[in-house]
Amino acid sequence: MTAPTKITPGQPLTSLQKSGLEWVARLHGGRDVVLAIDLTESVGLNDEGRNRLRQIVQDSLRPGDSVYVVPFATEVSFPLQAIAFNGKKEDVDRILQVVPLERDPNLRQTDIQKAELTIYQNLAQVNQYRRQENQPIKPQSVVWITDAPLFKSSGQDWIETPAESPFRVETSPESQARRQWIQALPMRDRNLPIKTNENKEYNLTVVDIDPNVQELCTPAPGGRETCLVTPYLIKQLWLPTLISTIIFIALLATALKFYRLQKKWQLIVDFTATAKEEDQICYLGHKKRIAIGEFDSTCDDSIDTPGPEVRAYLERKGDKLYLVPTGDAPIHYNGRDITVRTLITGYRIRLNCPDSRKRDYEIVIKVKK
Repeated sequence: MTAPTKITPGQPLTSLQKSGLEWVARLHGGRDVVLAIDLTESVGLNDEGRNRLRQIVQDSLRPGDSVYVVPFATEVSFPLQAIAFNGKKEDVDRILQVVPLERDPNLRQTDIQKAELTIYQNLAQVNQYRRQENQPIKPQSVVWITDAPLFKSSGQDWIETPAESPFRVETSPESQARRQWIQALPMRDRNLPIKTNENKEYNLTVVDIDPNVQELCTPAPGGRETCLVTPYLIKQLWLPTLISTIIFIALLATALKFYRLQKKWQLIVDFTATAKEEDQICYLGHKKRIAIGEFDSTCDDSIDTPGPEVRAYLERKGDKLYLVPTGDAPIHYNGRDITVRTLITGYRIRLNCPDSRKRDYEIVIKVKK
């Protein structure tokens, strides 16, 4: 997978853009994994090297990964097509069949810096192509198996660098391009030394590259500029962001509803026959009730009225409050005789509970939710 024109290192990304690219990669999964294997005689995969490599292929690859096998020595070529890994045994076998497990006694020089430039530039190209086609980018990793040193400033630091290699000159265009890519890509490396059968040493080094594309902002007419990364992130993340926002709002609404259901209402009772404004305070929970009249053991509380009976119940169901008459004695709400279950509206309730001689007994209840 390559783009029609080669990309160059871009300008630094903002922290928000980096986070956006991380989210794009997490939402879609998968990685690009390069197995970069030095073919020279000085490396030669011994039993430990083969076992480590098999372990990487069998145990660390995940479904959705794309695998590139890149053998190198003085020459290196990045494959146009990756091997898709779907987690099946045949995928493992296909990858291991491509991996060169035997050393080549005719190869004695390694242009490691040429290999670094080729691999890092092509990996950047792969993600840049995905951005160009509005496809999800991926995090990337390079598994280096070589005795050559990585990240050195010049090919002069490695004895096997071919004499005619432009990487022996630190100021050559190739050396400068390699250095720019190493600086542009967010890399982290881990190293494991391995002993050969001849008691020499080479390294298995894993270089992880965070999800990344190159930002290229260009001045445009009208005092504006055109950039690549932010428009890409908007196209990639607007739908997941919308869905996440809807889910967040739904969860918040559910949490608020749950909180409101758990919160007890405060009922401030004022018997108008007395001089006090607050004669009683009751608390009413969800699916609970308060008796109006005689005490009832099935209720949270009771509000005393003339007579030995329970006239009605104040019953709470979620955010609604009902007056449920028992029929044992009259009760009036807003001047009406209540004989059936009635929804109470407002935050101020005026009830009249006349006694046996039909004398008024008014109660005002303020509801604080």
